[in-house]
Order: sequence, then structure tokens, then C-alpha cells
Amino acid sequence: MVSEMRQSRVDAGADFRKALVESYAANERMNQIVLEHLDGAAWRAKVPGAKGRTIAAIFAHVHNMRRKFLRLSAPHVKLPAPLDRARCTQKQVRAALAASAERCLEMLNEALCEPEGGTKTFCRDGWAKPWPAGAAMVAFMIAHESHHRGQVCMLAHQLGFPLPTKAAAGIWVWEKLWKDCGFTHPR
Repeated sequence: MVSEMRQSRVDAGADFRKALVESYAANERMNQIVLEHLDGAAWRAKVPGAKGRTIAAIFAHVHNMRRKFLRLSAPHVKLPAPLDRARCTQKQVRAALAASAERCLEMLNEALCEPEGGTKTFCRDGWAKPWPAGAAMVAFMIAHESHHRGQVCMLAHQLGFPLPTKAAAGIWVWEKLWKDCGFTHPR
């Protein structure tokens, strides 16, 4: 009986860790939905009179930050090529984000689901104190990308190119996001 309860807790923990990795995959699917439906005219447009990044620069930043997380936290994982925020196209960003998401999923899976994996700590920047690789690592990565995804959606709207309702609402249909990623359902 005790060993069954212990095994149940182990299974629940493994399931939770896998769900965190799946959550990051769903987060990436949200990025891809925004990119799929974003009007190309908004890509390099700037809000009149305002300083700040273009949508292209925001998405390039997300990709390049993923590279930093990988370089500092999982140096054994092959880095995808960086993006030039001044020159990257939507097509290049879609491919680059897909590649960096795959590498981040590799790092997260290793950190959370493989006890002997090489990723033991999460370093979000060279100046920041490393954290143990765990749930906070995933939460930080998703929060960072969600913040910038929100900026992109707001900027597109301010520029007169709001996302179509299908896309704006689609990033909130988590059951479909999970299925799009090959998972059964959110958990």
C-alpha cells in the first residue's frame, strides 16, 4: 500500500513536469498563430511619435533571448542562428522561433523530465543569479514571451492592423493549441 502511494506521487510528479513542457509548446503555438495572421504591413511599422521596437524587433528579441537562455543554461544544446531585428522577415522569424522552441523544449524536457539530464540550473542573463531548473524556469520563459506577444498584439492594433478575431481568440482556445501540438488536452 505504501509503495503504491509513493509510486502514485512519483507518477503525479512526472505528469506535472510533462505538463509544464507541454505548456511551453502551447506557448510557442500561440506565437506561431500570431505570426500566421499578422498583416505584413505591420511588420516594420512604427507608431507615429512613439519610440520602441517594431514587431519584427520584438519577435527577434524573443528568439535571441531563447538563445541566451540556452547558451547559459544548456550549453550542450546546439544553438539556432540568431536573428537580425533590422533585417528579419516574418517567414524567417517563424522558422527561427520554431527552431529555438524545439531547442528550448529539449532543454526543458531534460531539466524537468530526465533526472540525469545536463540542464541543472536556469540562467536568464549573465548578471542574474542562476535558479534550479524547475517550474519557475518554465514560468519565467512563458511570462517573458507572453509579455512580448501582448506587445505585438497591441502594437498591431495601434497601427491599424489588429489580428483577425480567429487568431486573437485562437490563442485562448487551449484545447486546440494542445491538439495542434500533438497532445491530448491541457492538464
